[in-house]
Amino acid sequence: MSAGYGLSVRWSLEGAAGGVEQALREYVVGTSMARFAVRGGLAFKTWRMRSGQWFEGTYVWDTQVARDVFAESFAAEAAGSPVSRLVGSPPLWIEPFEVVAIVEGPEGFREGAGPGE
Repeated sequence: MSAGYGLSVRWSLEGAAGGVEQALREYVVGTSMARFAVRGGLAFKTWRMRSGQWFEGTYVWDTQVARDVFAESFAAEAAGSPVSRLVGSPPLWIEPFEVVAIVEGPEGFREGAGPGE
């Protein structure tokens, strides 16, 4: 049995306008976190970024159906999504994956904004 059903959505930041990384941080903390905190079927979501390289949303869903419904819906609207508008291009890929296992370490799971820059 899988620990969850993952989905990765990645955008390139190569050639993106100056200030896009801070704009992405502000969008995630100011808008996106609240939207996904109440999303049915979602176990958790992380937002990852490598400066000047890529920005990614990584989702773990409770069921394959929840993941697949979201992925299909998002793919249909990806080019016009808030992140695509901020970055200036659609995602490079939308990729489902299996989550083999999840463990919470002794420091616990944290919710909230990262360190930023």
